[in-house]
Amino acid sequence: MVIVFVLVALLVLAAFGALHWYAWRRLVRDTTRGPGLVRRVGTGVFIAGPVLLFAAFGAERGGAPFWLQQTLGWPGFLWLALSLYLLLALLAGEVVRPLLTRLLARRAPAPAERPEPAVREPEPVPAGAKPTDRADATGTGETPATTDATTTTDPASADGTAPDAASRLQPAGSSPSGVSRRLFVSRVVGGAVAATAVGTVGYGTYGVVRGPRVKRVTVPLAKLPRAAHGFRIAVVSDIHLGPMLGRGFAQKVVDTINATQPDLIAVVGDLVDGSVKDLGPAAAPLAGLEARHGTYFVTGNHEYFSGAEQWVEEVRRLGMTPLENDRRELPYLDLAGVNDVAGEDDGQGPDFARALGDRDTSRAVVLLAHQPVQIHDAVDHGVDLQLSGHTHGGQLWPMNYVAEAANPTLAGLERYGDTQLYVSRGAGAWGPPVRVGAPSDITVVELASKQA
Repeated sequence: MVIVFVLVALLVLAAFGALHWYAWRRLVRDTTRGPGLVRRVGTGVFIAGPVLLFAAFGAERGGAPFWLQQTLGWPGFLWLALSLYLLLALLAGEVVRPLLTRLLARRAPAPAERPEPAVREPEPVPAGAKPTDRADATGTGETPATTDATTTTDPASADGTAPDAASRLQPAGSSPSGVSRRLFVSRVVGGAVAATAVGTVGYGTYGVVRGPRVKRVTVPLAKLPRAAHGFRIAVVSDIHLGPMLGRGFAQKVVDTINATQPDLIAVVGDLVDGSVKDLGPAAAPLAGLEARHGTYFVTGNHEYFSGAEQWVEEVRRLGMTPLENDRRELPYLDLAGVNDVAGEDDGQGPDFARALGDRDTSRAVVLLAHQPVQIHDAVDHGVDLQLSGHTHGGQLWPMNYVAEAANPTLAGLERYGDTQLYVSRGAGAWGPPVRVGAPSDITVVELASKQA
């Protein structure tokens, strides 16, 4: 097993190195004339980026000092996102490159060709005539400036226009800028690739750090009494407080949730990426969450990477109610929660029978479960609505296709028999603090009674 793991790791590293070599070749080597400052700087960037990325991963997983995780996290994980979009843009550039080369070749002027020197036959001179008589014969009365029989004519004199100096001096196969056509195309494509990747990552980073936006969804429940019509649950998942998203981000989440004035708040896992010791101050603003029926919390898989038992106690201290395979009977409905499947390795996995086994089945029940894959157990236990997160909506396009293949629902509301599943894209981000094609959200789920 260890040998297989090592072989897979070596294969991944080889592929990672090959992709970076390809990007360096296209963006650095092919866009520079030769060795020099620009090429050295570009090469340094393509070496430092992967080094910082692996250092950031190692620092986070190895429990390095928190200040070191923060220092390495931003540049290291941003490079991961940047390298992804550089690669995708380069692949698109390979399609554009030959088209641009052909276009330049068609528009480039043909090399100027000089005609053969014109040879003028000498006029016959009568016997005994003087040399000046040749000029007199022309009727001009002037002696020609030269008697050379092989005079040449400027090729432009035929149409009265002067030849273009640039077309005479520009070598074949060059661009209008004077550089070789190949170098010109490489610079145009490379510049477009870099601008596209940097712009995409920059906008995706801004979308995360500005904080999640509110999304509203109405979910009808057959068992919900008329008095509970319009009951609002603020659903937030995947906040991922850590080395990059800290106290300021937590405060934005709290302010956004409180502004919706929900009846209940559901925090459905992956609250943190780190220990209570390191992230306790960052999570402190969560004590300010306000809802008439309280704030409830269930674990996600990342809690089990960060010390789940300590975080359960910490969220309880912050005023939340952890639902560890447990249930609360609220006015008009039941609220249940199960642990994440990642807790199975610690003997703390989900227990649906404990959370739902002895309830009054005539009452509507809403289940908090971090991963959408838990929907099948929810269906078996007669759950009316499951609220989940975990997927991030894919977070970075085109990774949404991978996430979609691994989860029954990627994002949004879907029905499974008599059970409905709502999956939030999450408020934060994991790994690169970047989202592309999967904007972060806090969802206000408004329950609707069919009796209203």
